[in-house]
Amino acid sequence: MNNARQLALLILRDIDRSSAYPDRALDRHLSASSLNCLDTALTTEIVYGIIRRQRTLDALLDRLGKKTAAQQPPDLRRILHIGLYQLRYLSQIPPSAAVNTAVELTKISHLGKLAAVVNGMLRQYLRLTANGDDPLLLPENTASRLGILHSFPDWLVQLWLDRFSVTETEQLCQWFNRSPDLDIRINPLKTSREALENELESANITFHHLKLPLACRLTSGLGNIERLEGFRAGNYTLQDISAQLVTYLLDPQPGETIIDACAAPGGKTTHIAELMGDRGRILACDQTASRLRQLEANIKRLDLKAIEIHLGDSRDRPQWHGIADRVLIDAPCSGLGTLHKRPDIRWRQTPENLPVLAKRQGELLASAATWVKPKGILVYATCTLDPLENERVIEQFLAAHPDWKMATPDSNSCVSEYYTETGAIEVLPHRHNQDGFFMAKLVKEVWDEK
Repeated sequence: MNNARQLALLILRDIDRSSAYPDRALDRHLSASSLNCLDTALTTEIVYGIIRRQRTLDALLDRLGKKTAAQQPPDLRRILHIGLYQLRYLSQIPPSAAVNTAVELTKISHLGKLAAVVNGMLRQYLRLTANGDDPLLLPENTASRLGILHSFPDWLVQLWLDRFSVTETEQLCQWFNRSPDLDIRINPLKTSREALENELESANITFHHLKLPLACRLTSGLGNIERLEGFRAGNYTLQDISAQLVTYLLDPQPGETIIDACAAPGGKTTHIAELMGDRGRILACDQTASRLRQLEANIKRLDLKAIEIHLGDSRDRPQWHGIADRVLIDAPCSGLGTLHKRPDIRWRQTPENLPVLAKRQGELLASAATWVKPKGILVYATCTLDPLENERVIEQFLAAHPDWKMATPDSNSCVSEYYTETGAIEVLPHRHNQDGFFMAKLVKEVWDEK
């Protein structure tokens, strides 16, 4: 298991020095390693766990030691993170193993003179917690208290406190610190639920069905999923149930013209094609070429024919005026509903960036509205819980476009349980046990010119 800690340190070093995204750094290092499944899982847990819990770990280390993070060698701080994370959050790791491997990491990182410091700080933590006391000191201010305890910036905790009670805010913090679930979407053009069940059982992957017609949540054996023949054959796609809800809300029909304004990497685009029976025309636009290559790979794997790829900014598409039966805007957003899967967002995102995102989202919505036929449908979706990017964007759009209205909620739809009083849909992680999302389904009315 020590190889897992060594690789975790290399990955964290890569993230620190080059501002690499954790998922990309993990994929790059793990693909080049020869770790077994258990070590791979431990490496992933340590890296993501430390990024999630960084503020809490730093608060503890600042109390246990005499020097702050700025006064310590970067590798030393990360070694202390690795040791303390295991002691505090991984019950399956013996405390002696966590301490000893941290000391070993110090020595092989050419920090041997500091090995006694690492040993002393981690053992001090064990002594302080031996009688059930927590050495973490918490301020009285609610946002700061929850921020330190659950490792979030104060501004983000305050954003939730402005909407929820303290109890619900803490539940949300706790949910975002869980390891993420892995959901899959069955491709009905390729296979059936029964055939997929047989394949998963043969691969020793356990699962349970979700409320959506073609969704399953995997619960063990997850490292095998993309290696299975069924995945390579396009029988299913990895996609959270919240993201699947968006396409059901759009409700694409065979033979229609659909525009996906922010399509890459293609999870929702390919879902649209599957629900249409791959019959119709789907215009998939994105301004990032590398992400469109991911969409192309997904199209090829799923063997879909109805999707046309368009590179460029979707705000500049006058040629699409009035051609679409339905339009989807899966808007670029702050991602504050996916903090369990992308834990670094809590540290990368800033409150100053939210109005900037909202402005762009409003522009995308206004532009996409010109593509819709009379009586056509426009779905706006984000994976954030920020009202500025959600409700405010829709309110401003409807105020400026009197020929549009919120669609009447469908009580018989698989999305019906998520409707709010406004007619929009909000998925709250701590209530629904899935990614946080916002969706609004809008209808273009035909006004009587007389």
